[in-house]
Amino acid sequence: MAQTESSSSQAEWNDPGLTHRQIRLTLIGVMFAMFLASLDQTIVATAIPRIMADLDGFDRVTWVSSAYIVASTSVVLITGAVSDVYGRKWLFVGGISIFLIGSVLAASSQSMNALIIFRGIQGLGGGMIMALSFVTIGDLFPPAERAKYQGIIAAMFGISSVLGPTLGGVITDQLSWEWIFLVNIPLGIPIIFLFIRLFPNAKKDGPKRKIDVGGAVLIVLAIVPALLGLSWGGNQYEWSHPVVLGSLAFSAFMVFVFALYETRVADPILPLAVFKNRVVGIALLVILLTGFAMFGGIFFVPLLFQGVLGASPTASGSFLTPMMLGIVFGAAISGQVLSRTGGHYRVQGILGLSIMGIGTLMLSRVSAETTHSYALISAVVMGFGLGTSFPLYTIAIQNGVPQQFLGIATSSAQFFRSVGGAIGLAVFGSYMVRRLRMG
Repeated sequence: MAQTESSSSQAEWNDPGLTHRQIRLTLIGVMFAMFLASLDQTIVATAIPRIMADLDGFDRVTWVSSAYIVASTSVVLITGAVSDVYGRKWLFVGGISIFLIGSVLAASSQSMNALIIFRGIQGLGGGMIMALSFVTIGDLFPPAERAKYQGIIAAMFGISSVLGPTLGGVITDQLSWEWIFLVNIPLGIPIIFLFIRLFPNAKKDGPKRKIDVGGAVLIVLAIVPALLGLSWGGNQYEWSHPVVLGSLAFSAFMVFVFALYETRVADPILPLAVFKNRVVGIALLVILLTGFAMFGGIFFVPLLFQGVLGASPTASGSFLTPMMLGIVFGAAISGQVLSRTGGHYRVQGILGLSIMGIGTLMLSRVSAETTHSYALISAVVMGFGLGTSFPLYTIAIQNGVPQQFLGIATSSAQFFRSVGGAIGLAVFGSYMVRRLRMG
């Protein structure tokens, strides 16, 4: 792969003409918005046993998290495309508002089905927030400075994702599971007012692109059936059941239809030409795989400690704190190395994936006889490997595309991470349910 500087030669940047104060306050607002959106991907993990006790629906429990990720995934690309045309400000405000409405509805749920639906509404807003958070860094800073700030946003993403189970456990133990959603309200409303008052409403220059609504619909039709099939397989149906196979086959067919359609529209939601850049294509594939590993681990490690070791929600969530610290240090170090030296994508990428793989292997060996120190070290190693990959691949993508495609290209990174996470939840969830039923 190419070095950062060579890739950045492809990247363009339009100075937004903002004051230092505007940039600083915008960055702070983006950080806290990202914190809330990514926190809610995982905060329910340690509350699941209490939610099941109140609402039943054991066979649908993985969809409490999957609904959020599926919904956020479905809206990421269209958000990036729309923001490239109309700007980021009011999409950001709208995304936070939808997220908060979904939070209130989720807290009022009286059944598992209602909770899943309201988590989906939350996910729509969360997906808009996460897509725009990474894109905004590309607007605010030139290519040479993006790495360290992407490292900050990536660290915030990692902190909140891994802090979610711990915070969810504390809130569930001390209050009730409803408060894991209500806590978003006093944190989210100030961000809305901050963005309305201070977020730059930059106008996009040049000819306006059309919004590829058809492509957005097709990609949802391609993703959702696959996730349903993966969730049903080994859970509600055997993997060989026609419903499971039919869902996966339909999804594969829609992927083909989507790819064909995108080659024939003037302004595709996911420009296939982006994948012709070897660095971008490899980066997206690796992002998908890291999403698979990250969300599978975050969601099911707390359940392992509660179900196998008998830990409380708070205690089980605390075992993910070392992973959070690993992600923070990994993202910070990776971002600084890229920013200061223009480091090689290949070297840093292989190193980060190797560390993550070692940590994943170590976690897979956790059992009832495992010592706490071993579990903690495993979480740190996996977290550090994940952290090093967060800013690296986002920067590779942003520096590999023209400025006019910055929004959709950056959103593609979040899209592939979310798809990987949703697949990870579905696969690990099906495995967990099957093992529990077998005793």
